[in-house]
Amino acid sequence: MELIYNILQATFFTMTPLLVVALGGLFSERSGVVNIALEGIMVMGAFIGIFVISMIEGGSIPGQLVLIIGVIVGGLVGLIFSVFHAFASINLKADQTISGTALNIFAPAVAIFVARSMLGGSKEIKFLTVFRIKRVPFLTDIPILGRIFFEDFYITFYVGLIILLISWFVLYKTRLGLRIRACGENPHAADSVGINIYKIRYIGVLTSGFLAGMGGVIFIISASQAFAASVSGYGFLAIAVLIFGNWQPKKILFASFFFGLMTTLAAMYTEIPLLKGLGLSEEFYNMIPYIATLVVLALLSKSSKAPKAVGVIYDKGAR
Repeated sequence: MELIYNILQATFFTMTPLLVVALGGLFSERSGVVNIALEGIMVMGAFIGIFVISMIEGGSIPGQLVLIIGVIVGGLVGLIFSVFHAFASINLKADQTISGTALNIFAPAVAIFVARSMLGGSKEIKFLTVFRIKRVPFLTDIPILGRIFFEDFYITFYVGLIILLISWFVLYKTRLGLRIRACGENPHAADSVGINIYKIRYIGVLTSGFLAGMGGVIFIISASQAFAASVSGYGFLAIAVLIFGNWQPKKILFASFFFGLMTTLAAMYTEIPLLKGLGLSEEFYNMIPYIATLVVLALLSKSSKAPKAVGVIYDKGAR
């Protein structure tokens, strides 16, 4: 039973950044803009967010508030960085895949350069504060659920769930959400009823950047105690989560849990008798999340329903 608790808790740690970043990608792609720059945006958000955390931790500010500040700062940096992708994709009508790839290449390079310039040759930004909440009085005493959800956890897990609920509400219960979805399905029809396609797509891409920047900080906080200009491919894995979730918030939650579980099993295989007994190499277990990604995408490629106009450059004068 102890092993199950540990696996579930580790899965929640792993799935949270995937969930938040995939929801970011959802807003962009629902508006019609492919955003494969999620990896680069995560790197930039994590870089500045972790730097801010390292600067203010250990003072009079409570640890959990330090974490929230770092996550918000990371989100704002991601929003600013995503402006480049939005401008290139929407205003300049550049190829969205090439624009996103350029940002993915640029982000770790500039993070390493700036970090080494600031830290005297080191590319790592370390932070010391432990942000895990050991236990919540009364709630931890709830049978089974209390141990899973309210003991030895990160507050960012609940931030992720709140973002999920807000995303679902905005996309399906508000006028803005209807306009975002219309722009991703048929922008010319949306334009004919007075919707500003460029404005809505900007909102989608910038929201995507904000959530991806937050996800970068959340990933680093739960995965290590230093930022080294990498988010271990989680931005690309979040795109797989988005596709597996069929561009729907509820399904993205389950997809995040699935990929989080695969990543957890790969990391904890030595503690799981069944997997350890197989006698396979460590490299094989490290491949599990990516093998799962390929298998799932291959099986679901025909049934996935992406927004019809996603990736299509919008030209008001052409139909």
